[in-house]
Amino acid sequence: MALIEPIADAMALELWGVEFFARGKISMLRVYIDRNGGIGIDHCEQFSRQLGAVMDVEDPIQGEYTLEVSSPGLDRPLYSLRQYGQYVGEIIDLKLRFPFEERRKFKGQLKAVESGDIVLVVDDHEYMFPFEGIEKARVVPRF
Repeated sequence: MALIEPIADAMALELWGVEFFARGKISMLRVYIDRNGGIGIDHCEQFSRQLGAVMDVEDPIQGEYTLEVSSPGLDRPLYSLRQYGQYVGEIIDLKLRFPFEERRKFKGQLKAVESGDIVLVVDDHEYMFPFEGIEKARVVPRF
């Protein structure tokens, strides 16, 4: 993140999130960028070129990897409490790191973000999950 965020800032983009997948000999670094007005393919290309050049010089990843730069899209993943706060009232899919009431997956309306906890309403039942206990979450797009 320390290498990536300054590039996004310099290009007037928001670094939405970063994912790294180690898959055998070749890994993947996926970077999501956003901005007011949305992201186009040209933004992704320019950002990828800039980040690729920095990654080549700094070489922070051992071995081969694929760099993918993308918009978070309509079903955007959520990485920070601030991002959850932007989607209060929306339906989200949430996967916990550990089971709660014998399940790890929940889908419901994001009601609030309170003191590091996510409040989710699922089938008229309110759940409060600690942010640290969430493995991943995505906004469910409305059409």
